[in-house]
Amino acid sequence: MPLIPLTAIAAQLPQAWTSQIQAHVGSTRIKVLRMDSCDYPDETHDYAEGLLVLEGEMQLTVQGTPVTVAAGELYMVPAGTPHAVAPGSHGTLVILDI
Repeated sequence: MPLIPLTAIAAQLPQAWTSQIQAHVGSTRIKVLRMDSCDYPDETHDYAEGLLVLEGEMQLTVQGTPVTVAAGELYMVPAGTPHAVAPGSHGTLVILDI
């Protein structure tokens, strides 16, 4: 697999919170996006989702509980769990759809 410059790719994406698939490992999708300070509404998936912050931090609300994910941290959202982005996030996020 070639080298993938995730932070450089995220910086060039035209719109925040719009992910782009970079690779597949088995059935897992590896996506990258650029975060901004806007919130993003509740969503639920039928698969687990890993949220890995490369730069900056992500403000989440998971089942109504605030969670901060800092650079270098991974938050695992179990399948079927409602979660939303709270205002104040910024940086680069890798999403693992597992």
